[in-house]
Amino acid sequence: MAYQTTFERYEIKYLLTAQQKEHLLRAMRGQMQLDQFGRSTIRNIYYDTDTFRLIRRSLEKPAYKEKLRIRSYRQVRPDEPVFVELKKKFQSVVYKRRLVLPEEQAMTSFRTGDALPVQSQIADEIEYFRAYYRTLRPTVFLSYEREAFCALDGSDFRITFDENIRYRCRDFSLGSPIYGTPLLAAGQTLMEIKTGGGMPLWITHALTAHDIFPTSFSKFGAAYQNMLDTDLSGGLLYA
Repeated sequence: MAYQTTFERYEIKYLLTAQQKEHLLRAMRGQMQLDQFGRSTIRNIYYDTDTFRLIRRSLEKPAYKEKLRIRSYRQVRPDEPVFVELKKKFQSVVYKRRLVLPEEQAMTSFRTGDALPVQSQIADEIEYFRAYYRTLRPTVFLSYEREAFCALDGSDFRITFDENIRYRCRDFSLGSPIYGTPLLAAGQTLMEIKTGGGMPLWITHALTAHDIFPTSFSKFGAAYQNMLDTDLSGGLLYA
């Protein structure tokens, strides 16, 4: 089992209060529905170099940045599928390359450094990334509860709500329980609008009516900055 997908779109983030989220959910009635994943607990393992080169560059807000992660949409067993994702951003456009493999095959490849057990263009891109950065290792485990909505009109317009965002710097397993340090204040939700083009008029009206404005928020970046503040890495962050 192995298949691949690609995405190219804009992703706009907003930090919401509980009241703002309720207003938006009302505005979405008749416009959006839960997608195939619906409500899920997403687990991610982010990879970086021994000097945190990728996330340090990302926080500088360059025109181009990239990251590599392995993701699942629930607690998985070794024979169940996970997503190996190479995510790039250039001038506000997000490009995602996604390869699907059994958890055991994906994790073994990243643990041993052996090539991914599939031949494809996306696999080649991931292998080039791994070779270029050389000292990649699991750095942060990030989890969150997500509600994902897609447009009823069949367009590519999507909205996701992420809550209970937590991170940890150990136990890098997509089959493990959820625990870790929270990244959002109580009652906060991270909303992402994902679209290949413009936004529908109804959502722009709702955002304006409830004083909801875009924000710059990276889950991996917030975890890294929190790690710096609390020095959980034992000094490696300052190498």
